Amino acid sequence: MNEENRKKIWNIIRETGDDLKGKLPHHPSHPNGRNPYAHLFLEIKNHFGMTYKAIPDDRILELKEFIQFIKNNPR
Repeated sequence: MNEENRKKIWNIIRETGDDLKGKLPHHPSHPNGRNPYAHLFLEIKNHFGMTYKAIPDDRILELKEFIQFIKNNPR
């Protein structure tokens, strides 16, 4: 992913993480609450098999849609 797209995606992840604060379901492994940013990074890595920075530029739209899906469906 090129630098410009990295910055755009980082901002989307940051905004989505801000929005997800307090919205993720309780989990016994996280008694003090879940970290929405770590959750996003883990979901992206599990779905795409790589970090967000390693995702090719031609899959940016798919990544944006996936982040929006997580935002709309916190789990």
